[in-house]
Amino acid sequence: MRAICVNEFGDADVLQIENKNDPIPAANEVVIDMMAAGVNPADTYTRTGTYIVKPELPYTPGGDAAGVISSVGATVRSLKVGDRVATGIAFSSDRLGCYAEKILRNENDVIKIPDRVSFAQATALGVSYPTAHHALFNRGRLTADETVFIHGASGSVGTSAIQLAKRAGAKIIGSAGTQAGLTLLKSQGVDLAVNHSSGGYADEIMAFTNGDGVDLTLEMLANVNLATDLDLAAMFGRIVIIGNRGEITINPRMTMAKELDVMGMALWNLNAEQIKPIMDDLIIGLADGSLTPITGKEIPLADAALAHEYVLAPGAHGKVILVP
Repeated sequence: MRAICVNEFGDADVLQIENKNDPIPAANEVVIDMMAAGVNPADTYTRTGTYIVKPELPYTPGGDAAGVISSVGATVRSLKVGDRVATGIAFSSDRLGCYAEKILRNENDVIKIPDRVSFAQATALGVSYPTAHHALFNRGRLTADETVFIHGASGSVGTSAIQLAKRAGAKIIGSAGTQAGLTLLKSQGVDLAVNHSSGGYADEIMAFTNGDGVDLTLEMLANVNLATDLDLAAMFGRIVIIGNRGEITINPRMTMAKELDVMGMALWNLNAEQIKPIMDDLIIGLADGSLTPITGKEIPLADAALAHEYVLAPGAHGKVILVP
């Protein structure tokens, strides 16, 4: 099989395609023929060697993928050859190895996917949807009578959050930085779409909320936006930081005056008991059609370096996918 290997930490060009032996499953393992692998911003941070997650070299990146089971171990009972499945960071003990034509996983690290969900769409189950779900409901405590501002909503986590918040009955404000992104947000049913590249978007949000501000903000780029989020927050509002790439200066007095909660989140802090109800709810939503993952660019496996550049570029649009 072909697989992407990282033999040294560094820029995107360290992602090299290599030929590897096909994996052979142990008794409790399965092999998945990869049809789509999800690319996440965290994959790019890990590749640099400066992230909190630092795998031993050499390694094959990627924790999210979907495909068809091609072989099973002797004791595997819940899965069979031909099953359409996904594996992902949220529910797998193995968070590497998916940038490859064949993926080896423990039986318990794989879930079946509904027939209506494509392989590309299923890759959003690994990070995007569970991140959005945890941020909205566990950390953010969103309720149906509230307004949520998804600051950077055109990417995979953002579009997942729109669908989940809409299903919960909340009012939704979403931001994007391009016209294509704004069009996507409107197609997803946001109540207000604003361009965060323009200077007046904060005024639009305050006008929409009658000057009250927003109850919950999901923040994808806190090092740029957190100060604005504090200004836009309603009394007793909450801000959940999902993404950050540096430092920012803020005035903490704002958190005091409004009694705000500013909190971070990291998906890997959830244990299996905490993630199960999230995944159960997501599978229900995928099966009944209330959740439909938005996919973006599909890039050949050999061009993984290009995918790493694209996933961090402005104007994110849905999930970035690697295909065999």
